[in-house]
Amino acid sequence: MSRSVLIVDDHPSFRASARRLLECAGYSVVGEAADGSEALRAAHELSPDVILLDVRLPDLDGFAVARRITGRPGSPAVILISSREVDEWGRAVDESGALGFISKAELSPETMEGLLA
Repeated sequence: MSRSVLIVDDHPSFRASARRLLECAGYSVVGEAADGSEALRAAHELSPDVILLDVRLPDLDGFAVARRITGRPGSPAVILISSREVDEWGRAVDESGALGFISKAELSPETMEGLLA
């Protein structure tokens, strides 16, 4: 059974690229969101296994969204992404409740599975 994924990023071109990459690798992309509010609604309505969540969003930042989603029983795995490197975010990644962080340049099914294993 493939893992279901919600992609959250404010750039439509990145969402489309990530969708193609993940679907080709056997993931089921169940939805997309362009901001934090949409992400929270979609996470509740779609119940994905994994949320690929951009750190920088127009309304709520990805850290705030991750904190709201994680920590509850049955919550999806959250993987934070950004075009910047993890060093720039420091402890915020750890404190968000996310499984980890992947640079957008390094996003691949293998890097995701490394965090999800």
